[in-house]
Amino acid sequence: MAEIGQPLAYGGIRLPNNVLLAPLAGYTDFAFRKLCYSFGAGMCFTEMVSAKGLRYNNEATRALLRLDPSETRTAAQLFGSDPDVLRAACESEDLAPFAAIDLNMGCPVPKVFKNGEGSALLADFPRASEIISACKRSGKVVSVKFRIGLERGKYLAADFAKLCEDAGADMIAVHGRTRDCMYAGEPVYEQIAAAKAAVSIPVVANGGVFSRADAQKMLRETGADGVMVARAAMYCPHVFAEILGKDIPWDARAAIDGQIADMLPFYGEKFTLVQMRKMAAFYLRGRRGSAEARASLFACNSIDALRAALDNIYGPRA
Repeated sequence: MAEIGQPLAYGGIRLPNNVLLAPLAGYTDFAFRKLCYSFGAGMCFTEMVSAKGLRYNNEATRALLRLDPSETRTAAQLFGSDPDVLRAACESEDLAPFAAIDLNMGCPVPKVFKNGEGSALLADFPRASEIISACKRSGKVVSVKFRIGLERGKYLAADFAKLCEDAGADMIAVHGRTRDCMYAGEPVYEQIAAAKAAVSIPVVANGGVFSRADAQKMLRETGADGVMVARAAMYCPHVFAEILGKDIPWDARAAIDGQIADMLPFYGEKFTLVQMRKMAAFYLRGRRGSAEARASLFACNSIDALRAALDNIYGPRA
């Protein structure tokens, strides 16, 4: 059984540990990833990026691929349903800074599913295999993130894991819930274990990891090679230090200030304000008076107002 914090290697890439940040649409921008790395994350993934959006030179799509200069082991997550378009994305200049790409075959959101993308590919094994093979021909290291099925009780984790390996995937990440569960309920550990037993490539387990105890249980129950942290990191990126047993202090105000400083020059005030009101509100979870504090954050209409609200919550900056 893998131990928390041990190195993880796949496709020629060696990671310092096996506790990874999941790709999270709307959250895992470069400033947030930088913060997660500071607390020990072994690898981070971009938000899911549309291969079709890159093909049509969509600037909003390209912005999702922004890297901080300090990022040396971040993978880009792509989604789509056309093998040729996905391969072209892998071979594009946009993906040149990334040594690895991750293919999203698990997103449950209706607008993605209805386009035959994300978790819809669990119902189309031939197309899923074509996509993986096409992306591997680009020369990139390829991982695949998928769910254990579309409906509870109708599981396919082992078969899909084997398909991924046979098509050339270097690693898989298995979310232990079906599409209809969305993000609720206990992961089905047995299905992640079945996927692990079906392949020889590394398997990362995803779903319900909020603490060191959760990570230990996930590794023990599934035999996986590592764990992927999702919502817990949104609530508090310091969770990586906690899971890894690193003695790194958590200063929410310093974290927020750092994210603002990183984001403002690239995204501008409007986007940074919207994003950081949301993130600062997450970081207040469990704090006394958090409901009132969150309300004060969402009432802010400028970065200066946001900083003033933070002064009231945490005290003036030194």
